[in-house]
Amino acid sequence: MAELPRNLVVRRHEPVRRVLLWSIAAVLALFAMYIVYEFGRFNAGYDRLSVAQERTEYQVQIERLERTTRDLRTQLAELDTMRVGRARERAELSRSIGELQAQVARQTQELAFYRGVVAPSEATLGVKIQQLRITATDHPDHYRVRMTMLQSARPDEAVVGTLALTLDGEAGGNEASLDFAALTAGKLHEQSLNFRYFESYDQEIIVPGAFRPERLTVEVRSARKGVAPLTQSFLWRVDTSS
Repeated sequence: MAELPRNLVVRRHEPVRRVLLWSIAAVLALFAMYIVYEFGRFNAGYDRLSVAQERTEYQVQIERLERTTRDLRTQLAELDTMRVGRARERAELSRSIGELQAQVARQTQELAFYRGVVAPSEATLGVKIQQLRITATDHPDHYRVRMTMLQSARPDEAVVGTLALTLDGEAGGNEASLDFAALTAGKLHEQSLNFRYFESYDQEIIVPGAFRPERLTVEVRSARKGVAPLTQSFLWRVDTSS
């Protein structure tokens, strides 16, 4: 019988088998715990198929609601676009009407003026407004109105009467007007006039920031009875030139 080498090492495989057995036992334990867990839920009335079906129905409802929300948002955007478009159309229409009214008033006053030149015996004021200019000041919302008034119908008589300003525009989305008292912070309700040939007028007015002016109306009334007043409208344009 041959002798074994002295440096021969004999290894035993029991630790490997032990680890393998423990692993199998752990897997079986986890599987058993899962079976017990499912069995407990089944005894408590839990049905996986019903829950899955309800979950699917809820998901369908969520998708339907999301689709409805998207449609409503699209409709809301379209309505907002239509509202903005209609607001612009109303603003353009109002501006056009204001321009036409100002043109008609200006032509009417010019007609009355030239009638007074041709037939001075008629009861007309015979005053024409020229060179109306609106400029901004150093104070916010403060403006200066400068204009020249001419009289040629009765140059031998002085024009005696009153002058008042009215500003038409928009405030809070609605049409609004500011009378002379509102434009001068209650200081003036009308301005006295007394001139023969021409008069240079200079008045500071206050326009609130929330008010969007569109046209300025000048009204001149004679102190003589039976004389029609002069009413002339001008588009609100602030002169930025020095």
